[in-house]
Amino acid sequence: MSLDALRGFDMFWIVGGGALFTGLAKALGGPLEALRPQFDHVRWEGLHFWDLIWPLFMFIVGVSIPLSIAKRKAAGAAKRSLYLHAVRRAVILFVLGMVLQGRLLEWDLAKLRPSYSVLHGIAAGYLIAFAVAIELRPKRQGAVIAVFLLVYWAVLELVPVPAIGAGVLTPDGNVATWVDRVVLGRFHYGENTWFLSYPGFASSVLLGVLAGRLLMSPSAEKTKVLALTGAGAACLALGLLWSLVFPIIKLLWTSSFVLVSGGFGLLMLALFYWIIDVKGCRRWAFFFTVIGMNSIAVYVATMLFSFQQIGNIFVGSLLPRIRPWDGFVEASAAFAAVWLVLYWMYRTKTFVKL
Repeated sequence: MSLDALRGFDMFWIVGGGALFTGLAKALGGPLEALRPQFDHVRWEGLHFWDLIWPLFMFIVGVSIPLSIAKRKAAGAAKRSLYLHAVRRAVILFVLGMVLQGRLLEWDLAKLRPSYSVLHGIAAGYLIAFAVAIELRPKRQGAVIAVFLLVYWAVLELVPVPAIGAGVLTPDGNVATWVDRVVLGRFHYGENTWFLSYPGFASSVLLGVLAGRLLMSPSAEKTKVLALTGAGAACLALGLLWSLVFPIIKLLWTSSFVLVSGGFGLLMLALFYWIIDVKGCRRWAFFFTVIGMNSIAVYVATMLFSFQQIGNIFVGSLLPRIRPWDGFVEASAAFAAVWLVLYWMYRTKTFVKL
């Protein structure tokens, strides 16, 4: 249950939590107002809370992989069937990414952005991590993470960009962006990097795979919590130390960013697992579990449809009369519409899975 709740906690911020917080900060000011920058992405180098949402979801995807593999193997699925299922999921995620953020539904080739979506990164990281999880034991999976991160560091630092040189980590001067431009040509868009960042995406997912293996092990619950906490602290420390020479840059998905965001994921999983599954404090988590059980569905729905307009049917005329609380009330109504739909899906056992 802790995994579903953590997934719901992560999605909560995307589908309404961020707007709720910024609306509340606007109304109350003070310390909350000072925290508002944490709900925007860092322009390039550095880290805000909002920059941890995407890698946390990728980490959670990784935790689910060994659980899914074990379940399918128990049902008699062969390796070929497992691979076909993984490829199918990755393709669907990639296409959904083009629908939601790649302007596919505008049906205009000049506006298409085939590689500009959170779901693209999740699809690539998931598929690579899935193959590693099936083929290698946990110790070798850890070695793969180390190789991926070190090789990516070496490529960004040592491979020269034509007319610019090596080791340049500016938005326009890094080798990962150069490769994207060469591959995508006129379809290149934005400052997120993709193809050379695949090993970094996979590393974020593989950290979750190792955590999932730990949760499946016969070790005592207290041992699991301590191991997750220790691994999270170690990743944070190593990532921060590495950032002194290899900056934390989410748009490049640098190795230091992978470790710091992965450490955050490990610590959050340890906390949720300890409170929900070990201590048995579950009632509070239901709110997030309802979201987590249909995470991809709610992400797609909130990207395609305006729940704000639905909420404004009930509170729209009230908003001009209650400033500065208008932003919070509007965000609350929109999120209530989202959550009630998810609650209905939960009660009717309607779970959208890829």
